[in-house]
Amino acid sequence: MIGKLISFSLRNRMVVLLIAAGLFGWGLYSVSTNKVDAIPDLSENQVIVFTEWMGRSPQIIEDQVTYPLVTNLQGMPQVKYVRGVSMFGMSFIYVIFEDKTDIYWARERVLERLNYANRLLPEGAVPTLGPDGTGVGHILWYTLDAPGMDLGEQRAIQDWYVKFALQNVEGVSEIASFGGFQKQYQITVDPNKLTYYNLSVPQVMAAVRANNNESGGRKFEMSDIGYIIKTTGYLKSTEEIENIPIVTQNTIPIRVSDIATVQMTGESRLGIFDINGEGEAVGGIVVMRYGENAAEVISNVKTKMEEVSAGLPKGVKFNIVYDRSGLINESVNSVKTTLIEEMLVASAIVFIFLFHWRSALIIIIQLPLSIAIGFILLNAFDISSNIMSLTGIALSVGVIVDDAIVMVENAYRHLAEAQNKENHG
Repeated sequence: MIGKLISFSLRNRMVVLLIAAGLFGWGLYSVSTNKVDAIPDLSENQVIVFTEWMGRSPQIIEDQVTYPLVTNLQGMPQVKYVRGVSMFGMSFIYVIFEDKTDIYWARERVLERLNYANRLLPEGAVPTLGPDGTGVGHILWYTLDAPGMDLGEQRAIQDWYVKFALQNVEGVSEIASFGGFQKQYQITVDPNKLTYYNLSVPQVMAAVRANNNESGGRKFEMSDIGYIIKTTGYLKSTEEIENIPIVTQNTIPIRVSDIATVQMTGESRLGIFDINGEGEAVGGIVVMRYGENAAEVISNVKTKMEEVSAGLPKGVKFNIVYDRSGLINESVNSVKTTLIEEMLVASAIVFIFLFHWRSALIIIIQLPLSIAIGFILLNAFDISSNIMSLTGIALSVGVIVDDAIVMVENAYRHLAEAQNKENHG
């Protein structure tokens, strides 16, 4: 069969050249569209279920949140195993699927089970799915360089302006904020005053909750004009919270300020983010969506940052503290340089040993053609250009050259022998 294939190729050289040119063009297109990353994504195919129930101990979280969720998430199709982790105020469930499973199909199956499992959880514990990213999806970290601005204001800018803008970038799964203080109104109840007025904490909570909403009325017409009646009761300051009445005793209303102090403060923190030992900072982590092109997503995020910078307060700017694109470019360029050097060295050695430029040209043509076809297969199997895949191509250059040298040298020898016979005949 090999003999017939060689004979066909020799008789139809134009067809072979056209096929080779077509494959080379397809290969160049595959090189330009292939995903680029520094490292291959070898993480497990997992879906994370996160549940927050603040103020509860790890044992309570384990018994009332983690255990019911783990037992209900087991038994789903294509699931290898389910892991659960309980900590103070939080529960994490890791549902590990088979490698061949589509990640979004897996997320749908988990959501179906969560709809049933919700009724088994205590009030206030609401499970949510983690981002559709992987363990190597943290492609860029940034902080806000805001001299003279307190951490609470920085976190507000991050949560209510920067985060929403960067989340719209194509390929970004989540912008995870860190550092600073999250604004909240805090009511500190005096237990002695509660006892004096014969009140309970649930009564205080119910009064605050009831006064922090908006009630709708009805519409009526007067003088051919329609009026809509409503009451606006959303709390906007500490003074409004202090003036909320809880109960009335002897015709005198007992207000929140009578039994508690109200202040605007930051949410309780379990840690801080410090940068280079220079103090605390506020920023975010860009999490890439599963299967996206890391180099392209980072470039798009940086472009969006330039747009967002125009709307930041005066003196506030982005400070990138981790950027994988540097590692990506250095890794890929290093391997690309090695590939080019190998191609040049292999061609030079072939030319020196055979001392026949047409034979050397065959080797030179075969090297880029083989590598281009390799990128067609990389795209077909959804494998990115990374250290592992490009190194594999670099190592295979020697094998590619070997078969070409054997074929060319064999053909060269047979032609030389035939020529000698003709000359002696």
